[in-house]
Amino acid sequence: MDQNNLDKIIERSLEIRKKYHQLEVQQNGNEWTLEQDALAYLTDAGLVGRNVMSHEKTWSKQNSATELEHKLGENIWWLIVLADRTGIDIKEALNKFLTKTENLF
Repeated sequence: MDQNNLDKIIERSLEIRKKYHQLEVQQNGNEWTLEQDALAYLTDAGLVGRNVMSHEKTWSKQNSATELEHKLGENIWWLIVLADRTGIDIKEALNKFLTKTENLF
């Protein structure tokens, strides 16, 4: 995988989300709403916190290194999905954030 190609990462992320939507329809009769996607992201963000605590030895959890790696990737995936569903260009949003923050320093 060309890890430096954000366009390809975004494309792959959105294709995976389409497949999850198909699974949701099979299981529940409907695709998840934007709010459900946001709640799923927040849940995974919380799990990043727990796994970082385990990494720092302040929370006892087995296999946290593997799960932390997975959840960090999943959180980026969720952010791409949420940006797409809200009509925000994630690359532009990231660029604006970086530029604004760089200018603060």
